[in-house]
Amino acid sequence: MPRPLERPSAISGYGDWPAYVRSASRHQTSCPATQDLASTLGIPGRAGLPELRVDETTTHDGVTTAAVSWQLGFGPRTRGWLARPAGSTAELPGILALHCHGGNKFGGANRLVAGAHDSDALAAAAQAGHYAGRSMVRELALRGFVVLAHDTFSWGSRRFDLQNPPWRTAAAMAAQEAQWRESGIEPTDGERYNAAAAIHEDTLAKAAGLLGTSLAGMVAHDDLAALDILAAQPGVDASRLGCLGFSGGGGRSLALAALSPRIRSYVVTCMMTTFDALVPAYLDAHSWLLQTPGLWDLDDWPALTHRSTATSFLVQYGMLDPLFPEQGMRDAHELLTTLHQKNPNPGSTGTDSPDGPRADSPYRGSFWNEGHVFTAGMQDEAYGFLATALGARAPGGPP
Repeated sequence: MPRPLERPSAISGYGDWPAYVRSASRHQTSCPATQDLASTLGIPGRAGLPELRVDETTTHDGVTTAAVSWQLGFGPRTRGWLARPAGSTAELPGILALHCHGGNKFGGANRLVAGAHDSDALAAAAQAGHYAGRSMVRELALRGFVVLAHDTFSWGSRRFDLQNPPWRTAAAMAAQEAQWRESGIEPTDGERYNAAAAIHEDTLAKAAGLLGTSLAGMVAHDDLAALDILAAQPGVDASRLGCLGFSGGGGRSLALAALSPRIRSYVVTCMMTTFDALVPAYLDAHSWLLQTPGLWDLDDWPALTHRSTATSFLVQYGMLDPLFPEQGMRDAHELLTTLHQKNPNPGSTGTDSPDGPRADSPYRGSFWNEGHVFTAGMQDEAYGFLATALGARAPGGPP
């Protein structure tokens, strides 16, 4: 009998991931409402704060940016960028800037950083097409924040090794390669990787589910670690932390705010609808990052905001967004308005919600006649909202 062909690893580059998840305790939160969410996502716990390494620091146009990295308990080293107003000595509020999914797992947070994508045409195209050609990290630093942007689980520096893909991914890629040849297209390494990663995400979701976690849970694991790193930085006021993101980054922003009492204000851009509105026609519009098994049993997507202790949050809706039906966005807005009319945090403890019940709503929604983009106008609104909520001011500006 011939020997069977050796099967490639379905999780190449992450051979230590199963042992990490299976041996780790579950992520523990400080109140039942957030613990339910953490348990549904299957977030592994972490042991201690990762050690931050500063690889390079540059100052340009009023912003000092450090290329940084850290090692979590498994997988490749995490890359990030830490920026602040040049020459600042005051203690500043901190922002975690969360990159989108974008169908681009070859890159990660480099699409949010000025110049960090110089050798990555896909990240440059993402910044031009989704972020109005602006650097989110630079814009926030100029408004008086310390900003951290990092690659999260399965993106950029944290991506899987698909050079020798598992069989199902390889079979689908063979068909894709044939189509490229037929069309006379020579894809770049990044384009080839992204095509494979789109197919591999189903395998990744299977692996995560088998291990007792989820893609969204592993992303939250990485994001919670980054938030702790940001809070520990010199010159950061850990009592004034926020986060924001567009598209998949907006989903990460909502999840992080619901999981961590550190987040005092946050922004969700082009990632708000009811789950009911996704069924049946919009299911294929979204990735495993949004559609975690069991999540709808716990709560509708907008209702997860009720688990956060943040004192304010902004949701920006693109009314021409092809990824969401308009009615789903309007229903989400109505639900959020109702949920946050009187007591924004009924499930929270006094420890998690030092401000206590508030008569005014923490929720603000804004509607834009735009598609699935984070325009300059939307960015200015989001940055201004966070600056007001967290007490940031541009260097040299009025107090």
